[in-house]
Amino acid sequence: MNKEITKVQELAYELTVEQAMTRDVVKVSPKSHIGELREILRVNRISGAPVVDKKGKLVGIVSIEDFIKCLADGEINAFVGDKMTKKVKTLYADESLIHAVNKFNEYGFGRFPVIERNSGKLVGVIAKGDIIKTLLKELETNYHAEEIHRYRASHIFRDIIADKTTLIFEYNIAGKDFKHAGESASGLKKSLARLGISPQILRRIAISTYEAEMNIVIFTSGGCITAYVKPDEIRVEAVDSGPGIPDIKKAMRPGFSTAPHSVQELGFGAGMGLQNIKKCADKMNIDSIAGKGTKLEVIVYTKGKK
Repeated sequence: MNKEITKVQELAYELTVEQAMTRDVVKVSPKSHIGELREILRVNRISGAPVVDKKGKLVGIVSIEDFIKCLADGEINAFVGDKMTKKVKTLYADESLIHAVNKFNEYGFGRFPVIERNSGKLVGVIAKGDIIKTLLKELETNYHAEEIHRYRASHIFRDIIADKTTLIFEYNIAGKDFKHAGESASGLKKSLARLGISPQILRRIAISTYEAEMNIVIFTSGGCITAYVKPDEIRVEAVDSGPGIPDIKKAMRPGFSTAPHSVQELGFGAGMGLQNIKKCADKMNIDSIAGKGTKLEVIVYTKGKK
């Protein structure tokens, strides 16, 4: 299996929707008339607009198709709030950009409204073009940073005199803390980068650790991720005392997820976590006991397979 992970894939996990979205959004009030909507769409050359209340909370979305239907039905004076679509697919500003990519693939929409997780306020809109532009910009920034920064720590294994050397990085993960989800994976990636670990290995570790961290956040009350770094391999262990995995074989199926609907609505629990980990790892082991917890082990060789 091809283990190569591109820089673009890595960045999609690391960046957030907020970093890519457009903040300047043309929006309308639910109290506006359909007749007013026509001018808003024409002047701004857009095919639709989010609908927000007085507090800035997203309450729906209205499109040019809604306008045309109202025009045909002679309802030009109807309120936007009565004709808008109320059930809107959205993205949260603080969620990983990979969730936006997945939603674009799933629904085929041209853009998504972006809201603040706690208040539901509209804070932006994101289109496929925004994602591409952000990734290209970040690729350029990362390239220059990698060229400029050379850490003395990159020689650490050569400088230490010992028969065996292992560096240990430990991170405590809080369950249901979606606001800080992914920070441990990001911290580990930065630490490994300072040790001079190759970009390709970094990407594989970053993605597999992120997915392991998300599983702890989503399904348990908390756990721990520990990375053991040796000259020839990196081993990441994710341990929790959650509900366990009753059927590991079923859990490995692409798209299978036991995440509740409320969690999936937050942009998590798409059922691809273990598959993504397996793709990145040279070895992956799972030990799980129902009602007691799970231990996940991921091994990536830094100097070729053993």
